[in-house]
Amino acid sequence: MNKEEELIDRLIDLAFAEDIGDGDHTTLSCIPTTAMGKSKLLIKEAGILAGIEVAKEVFRRFDPTMKVEVFMQDGAAVKPGDVAMVVEGKVQSLLQTERLMLNIMQRMSGIATMTHKYAEKLKGTNTRVLDTRKTTPGMRILEKMAVRIGGGVNHRIGLFDMILLKDNHVDFAGGIDKAITRAKEYCKEKGKDLKIEIEVRNFDELQQVLDLGGIDRIMFDNFTPELTKKAVEMVGGCYETESSGGITFETLRDYAECGVDFISVGALTHSVKGLDMSFKAC
Repeated sequence: MNKEEELIDRLIDLAFAEDIGDGDHTTLSCIPTTAMGKSKLLIKEAGILAGIEVAKEVFRRFDPTMKVEVFMQDGAAVKPGDVAMVVEGKVQSLLQTERLMLNIMQRMSGIATMTHKYAEKLKGTNTRVLDTRKTTPGMRILEKMAVRIGGGVNHRIGLFDMILLKDNHVDFAGGIDKAITRAKEYCKEKGKDLKIEIEVRNFDELQQVLDLGGIDRIMFDNFTPELTKKAVEMVGGCYETESSGGITFETLRDYAECGVDFISVGALTHSVKGLDMSFKAC
């Protein structure tokens, strides 16, 4: 089992624990254990579907006898009236898994839909949209999966898989040179093969980074499109470049046309509305 699968397993366990507790007494009190039925996942809003594979795992983990028939895969464009899947099994199982499955799929589909919108805006450029760590605690792995399904790119999953020297790191370390030097020494000492990215706030800091080198990506923090264009020219393709801070959907294309490799957008995950869908008896 890889780390992603392990995190999903733990998330599902916690979700069942918080939702069902010592039992779904509503369902257990009025539905016979022998009752069998079917429910369909009905789409009620246009968007990009995400979470089907995770939903299948929710059903499997709760009751392996449940049968799932999938009609639409992750990444599919959906519209009101579409039926994404039909699940057959014990009615008690259908009712107890309904809300968890919907919570996951609505959230993931909302993120995939938003990401797709941003990715479409960047078509024709060489720029990719990145997510951030501005995610729902405990659900990050699912939210970042949804970004990929929607056509975006994951930045780092957490603090462990990349070094990102932001403004506070630079200030506390005592400057650009010390931050980069210590990061490189740390990786060597610990035997870590981690990419190093550094955030710059102005052209003076950018020049310091270019003079020192030894990094993989430079992030331009709160640069205007005009300043971004100049910064990209200064880098000259020697390192990957990323724009971040204050970038909206309306200004996204302006930054992409400056030639940056990536644009990071916290809004992909931190302020997304779930895609409307329901799980109804059929």
